[in-house]
Amino acid sequence: MDGKIKLLPILLFGLYAVWYFFDHRQTVPITGRKHLVDINPTQEAAMGLQSYQQVLHESQVAPASSKLVQTVRSVGERLAKVSEDPGYQWDFNVLVSDQVNAFCLPGGKVAVYTGIIPVAKTDDGLAIVMGHEIAHAIARHGAERMAQQKLVQMGEIAAGVAMSSMDSTKQQGIMVALGLGAQYGILLPFSREHESEADHMGLVFATRACFDPEEAPKVWERMAAMSHGQPNQFMSTHPSHETRIQQFGKWMPEALEIKRKNCSN
Repeated sequence: MDGKIKLLPILLFGLYAVWYFFDHRQTVPITGRKHLVDINPTQEAAMGLQSYQQVLHESQVAPASSKLVQTVRSVGERLAKVSEDPGYQWDFNVLVSDQVNAFCLPGGKVAVYTGIIPVAKTDDGLAIVMGHEIAHAIARHGAERMAQQKLVQMGEIAAGVAMSSMDSTKQQGIMVALGLGAQYGILLPFSREHESEADHMGLVFATRACFDPEEAPKVWERMAAMSHGQPNQFMSTHPSHETRIQQFGKWMPEALEIKRKNCSN
């Protein structure tokens, strides 16, 4: 083995990655960010429905007659009407669990865990939480992550071919370094960007539906009070609570202007 890195595989991958991005580039509503999505929306919705049905099957679903379910559905329907709805078949359920969580899967399948209700506290807070989750689906963040991971995997293959003549120990060390670089330099920062983007879009949706946008930072103050510490933001998939609260302050003038124009009554 001569130990030299072959540049051709890396060059070819770089050219392919650039073409791939521009050929599959789409625009996120509201924020206008250009992102990479390469899956058909119909396929994405089918995957979301399958996952949703499995979660419902494995969970304790609150009865539709309960006041909480009725509230969640009322808030959700208001949000869905003012979102950038691409034709989703919306469904809203409540799962009885201590998990402090909620989600919206592609296709508009939404579940709220009872554990997050004390954090939401009010209908306005619930709209902030649900608006955030709905924003993830509208922005197609799941599909974007899939496309990013596909490119990272292809890049690792290209790097492996480029280093095929190197000593195996050196190869392994470089591959570990590349994996860490992709994780902390690409995937985690994009994940944090998705969370911030969903916060922003969710705030807009909640305000369009005439919920109180000023409840947003209060939700994250309550979330911070309930949390038992967070990992360093650099190592996390989510921005810190403090960062999120600061960002809501930055977006609040926009939200209050939406409220002034659309919710005067």
